[in-house]
Amino acid sequence: MTQNIYDDDKFFAGYSRLPRSVEGLDGAPEWPALRALLPDLSGRNVLDLGCGFGWFCRWARQQGAAHVLGIDFSEKMLARGRATTEDPAITYAGADMEQLELPPGSFDLVYSSLALHYVENLSGLMAQAYRSLVPGGALVFSVEHPIFTAPSEPRWSLNTVGGKIWPVDGYLDEGPRSTDWLATGVVKHHRTLATYINMLVRLGFAVSHVEEWGPTDAQIAAHPDWADERQRPPFLLVAAARHNGGLGDQAAARTGQAGSL
Repeated sequence: MTQNIYDDDKFFAGYSRLPRSVEGLDGAPEWPALRALLPDLSGRNVLDLGCGFGWFCRWARQQGAAHVLGIDFSEKMLARGRATTEDPAITYAGADMEQLELPPGSFDLVYSSLALHYVENLSGLMAQAYRSLVPGGALVFSVEHPIFTAPSEPRWSLNTVGGKIWPVDGYLDEGPRSTDWLATGVVKHHRTLATYINMLVRLGFAVSHVEEWGPTDAQIAAHPDWADERQRPPFLLVAAARHNGGLGDQAAARTGQAGSL
């Protein structure tokens, strides 16, 4: 079962104060790059894995999506999403992504923002995502970059001349990492860059774009405190599409067992 840290009162209070929680998509520095990877949503059916407050769900409808399903494990997040949404074409559902079973051929886009690094059985979830897409359907997601999730102590250090450096250890040792971020004992799952990409290829996805995100010069000019993010990429952005044939349906049959939506 996924750790439900977002329903922890301390964590939720801290998360609710972040710019991306207050300002929505415009408060997320990686959003312009992620938005550029999205297909035309007019008349499309969209799935948002880890929808949080529902910012992307509402944006997708503004772009003409026919229906949007937002899935999250946190009741606090879903309650906020429902309270700020007045659109019958947006549905929010509570589900554990470790045990998710999705209806086949139901979505034109599967989207996820900074949620998949909380999922231990990501291969199973991505098999379900593949199965749920129509042929040619798109997968677009962001996660914390592996160079960010790998360290046992993910924080800046100083080199001998006082410059900031980001020490990396245990990069090839994949698995859970417990960190203190907004609350103690937040569990994220570290995977290498190769694991993310090879997983998608093995399932039958055609990967079209991989981006190790860092702020642009224009963003740094507007937000000088973002300059440190050029030292190491905080986010990994990926776009892929479902082939007309692949291993995803077979994998979904093996791994997706419960929680049908």
